[in-house]
Amino acid sequence: MIGVGGVTHKHYQETKGLKITGGEAVKKGAILTREGDKWKAGLNVGGKNATLRALCDGTVYFSVKRGTYRTQKRYTYINVKAK
Repeated sequence: MIGVGGVTHKHYQETKGLKITGGEAVKKGAILTREGDKWKAGLNVGGKNATLRALCDGTVYFSVKRGTYRTQKRYTYINVKAK
């Protein structure tokens, strides 16, 4: 059957990426990113690479760290400073 699925199979760019900015207050369970592999979970942040969530109430901040000796890639971590 061709044409089955409709809107559910489309991937909209506007729904992907960061959902919150640095210095902004968040509540427990708030979604920080959607479908992004550019960011990794830091302190008080949980979830897989696709969706990162806040594990406690607090303020969002970012940190950048280098990879291991095998790679020179820089990783951006999303952290939540607890209140």
